[in-house]
Amino acid sequence: QVQLVESGGGLVQAGDSLRLSCAASGRPLSDYAMAWFRQAPGKEREFVAAINRSGGSSYYVDSVKGRFTISRDNAKNTVSLQMNSLKPEDTAVYYCAAKRGINWRITAYEYEYWGQGTQVTVSS
Repeated sequence: QVQLVESGGGLVQAGDSLRLSCAASGRPLSDYAMAWFRQAPGKEREFVAAINRSGGSSYYVDSVKGRFTISRDNAKNTVSLQMNSLKPEDTAVYYCAAKRGINWRITAYEYEYWGQGTQVTVSS
């Protein structure tokens, strides 16, 4: 099975940028479609972005379209989430998730493997 470790979170001001990374080990990342989810205090875990196994297809929740970009480097076993124009409502713990297969999904239960999360806090 694959192990996932996120990094890159932090405290930023509204309008700033952050780049989250997810490093995979144990199995080749190219075996998995990947996604980022987030969970704010008192809220359910929310889909943010996903990318298929080859990197040729991606999908975003409407609230981050045009601001966030998901990418992957299968040779380096990493997935990234570039977050620009951050807003206070983006504050959450961000999780990297992996599912076996070619194509992405937007529901959390379809992802078998999860990282421990990284905190992103955006101040106004």
